[in-house]
Amino acid sequence: MRQTELFTKTRREDPADEVSKNAKLLIRAGYIHKEMAGVYSFLPLGLRVLEKIKTIVREEMNAVSGQEILMTALQEKELWEKTDRWDDAKVDIWFKTKLKNGTELGLGMSHEEPLVQIMKDHIKSYRDLPVSAYQFQTKFRNELRPKSGIMRGREFLMKDMYSFHSEQSELDTYYEKVEAAYERVYKRVGLGDYTFKTFASGGIFTKYSHEYQTLSEAGEDTIYISREKNLAINEEVYTDEVLAELGLERSELEMAKSIEVGNIFKLSTRYSEPLGLVYLDEAGKSYPVVMGCYGLGISRLMGTVVEVLADAGGLVWPKAIAPFSFHLVSLGNSAEVIKGAEELYKELAEQKIDVLFDNRDLSAGEKLADADLLGVPYRIIVSDKTLANGKFEVKDRRSGEVSFMTASEITALV
Repeated sequence: MRQTELFTKTRREDPADEVSKNAKLLIRAGYIHKEMAGVYSFLPLGLRVLEKIKTIVREEMNAVSGQEILMTALQEKELWEKTDRWDDAKVDIWFKTKLKNGTELGLGMSHEEPLVQIMKDHIKSYRDLPVSAYQFQTKFRNELRPKSGIMRGREFLMKDMYSFHSEQSELDTYYEKVEAAYERVYKRVGLGDYTFKTFASGGIFTKYSHEYQTLSEAGEDTIYISREKNLAINEEVYTDEVLAELGLERSELEMAKSIEVGNIFKLSTRYSEPLGLVYLDEAGKSYPVVMGCYGLGISRLMGTVVEVLADAGGLVWPKAIAPFSFHLVSLGNSAEVIKGAEELYKELAEQKIDVLFDNRDLSAGEKLADADLLGVPYRIIVSDKTLANGKFEVKDRRSGEVSFMTASEITALV
C-alpha cells in the first residue's frame, strides 16, 4: 500500500478523552476510531492487525480439532431463561432490545446456550462425541464504566470455543490440549514471555478455572507468579489451602499487575442439563453431555500487545501480527530517490511481501516520526545517501538496530 492512498492520518497529540496507552497510540496512529465510550471502529491498519491475530488463533483452534462457525448476535429471551441467565439481577451486562411486535431480545454477551441448542440437532449418540466448535464474533456487554481502550469495551471481538464430551475424563484430556494451544497463541503474537497460566476461581462450575494473564501495570488483576514453575495464582484464590495444593510457597511468588487475555472453564453439565442436551451410550442409556468453554478476546489481545510492547516512539508490532512487514520510507525528492524507492517497492510487492510505502511529500522528520508511531517491524530508508552506498538502510523497530542491505537481503528477512 502506498501511504498517499491510505485515507487515515496520524496525529501528533493524544486524544483528550483517553487515558489508556493502547487507545491513545492506536487513535494517534490511525488504527482505530472511537465511536463512543467503550466502542471503537477498526480502520485499515487496525483491521489488518486483527485479522492476523485471528489467523493465528484460527490455526491453533483448528489444530485441536475445532470447527469454525458463526452464530447470531440476536438472542431469544426464552432460551436464556432456562439457564437462569436472563434476569438482570443475575447477569447485569445484557444489552436488551425489542422487535416491533414487542418480543424481547438480547445481544449476545456469550454463546453457551445458543450453541447447546444447535448441538441438540446434531448430538444423539456417544458416536457423535467429542466435538468442538468455535467462532469469532462481536460480543456486547453493558459495562457500567468501560475503560482501558480496546481492552475492555461494550462491543468487542472475541473467539469463543465450546467442546462437548461423553465423560469428564475425555474433557480433561481435551482441556490440556487447549491449554497448550493457548500458550502457542500467546507466544506467536509476541506475549509468550509475559503471559502465565493462572489459577482462578471456577465459580459454580468447578474448583478452578484457568486464566491467561499478561504482566502489565495497566492490568486490573493482581496475580502471584512462580517463574520457576511458569504459573500464577489470581489474588481471588490466593490462600494457604490453594498454595499447598499447588505445591507453592509464598516466598517463591512475585506479586504483579496483569491483564486477563484468556479464560478457560470446565463447565460439566451446567448448560447441557437445563437445555436437554443428552447422548445415548452403547447400551442406549441417556446421559447429559459434558462441556468445556474457552474464551480469548481478539481485540483485547491487540490492546494488550500495545500496552506491553509500545515504547516512547509509538507502537511496536511483533512480526507475526504487524499490519505490514516493511515500512519503506523515501527521503528527498531527487529523481534517483524516487526511482530507487519505486523499484524496491515493486520488487517487494512482486515477492508477495507486505510493504507500506511512504511516498508522501513530507519532511524527513515527519516521515521518520510517523514510522516510529506506526510500529511496522522494519523501516527501510531510501535516500541519496543510501543509494550512493549501494545498499538500503534497514532499522529494526523493536531493537533499534540499523543494518545496510541489498534488496535480496531485505527479502530474506521475511
